[in-house]
Amino acid sequence: MTYVDGFVVAVPKQNLKAYEEMARLGGQVWMEHGALSYVEYVADDVPYGEVTSFPRAVQAKEDEIVIFSWVTYRSREERDAVMAKVMADPRLEGSMANAPFDGKRMIFGGFTSLIEM
Repeated sequence: MTYVDGFVVAVPKQNLKAYEEMARLGGQVWMEHGALSYVEYVADDVPYGEVTSFPRAVQAKEDEIVIFSWVTYRSREERDAVMAKVMADPRLEGSMANAPFDGKRMIFGGFTSLIEM
């Protein structure tokens, strides 16, 4: 069963193109270093919940759009090896310092598979 890193971030709508460029480079780097897949999705039907929701999780503002993304790997061990290579890749050096979003509001984590169909 696969291992997944998941990410949710709020991106200012005016920065969506810059985010897409950053994500394309990131996807290329992840895939080159061994990820099975790399996907990025723009929120389409994510209401602002009264208690909890995707927008609330990242404190999305009126002028921001929520991005939901994930990267898959064969195992946690493979993810750790891929991630070490990605973090050392010079193409991504300084990318978070100049990110087109507020990295402090990004949520992310690694997940083991429960059910895959």
